Amino acid sequence: MVVRRAADDYLFVLVPGDRNISWPKLRDHLDVNRISMPDANEARAVTGYERGTITPFGSTTSWPVLADQSLSDVVSIGGGASGISLTVESADLIAVLNATEADITEPV
Repeated sequence: MVVRRAADDYLFVLVPGDRNISWPKLRDHLDVNRISMPDANEARAVTGYERGTITPFGSTTSWPVLADQSLSDVVSIGGGASGISLTVESADLIAVLNATEADITEPV
């Protein structure tokens, strides 16, 4: 998913399916007081993808990527279109995306 840190400042956040973003943890990690989810039109404008299909791969802008440290060894990530996903080793995903790992989620 994509989140907005500030005006024209976004990042991708990789979250396991059985967890939710912990907004206090995410704000603390990013050292910001406020963070939000862009609406559907804004998300499409900054990524090139519709909500539900957003992926860092092929995004219109290479925003930074933050991955929750609880990602399993193998993960599924959206492939940019409805019903399309990629199954990859999380270590490879993190390396290819140059993602930063952090504790930013909580159980559902």
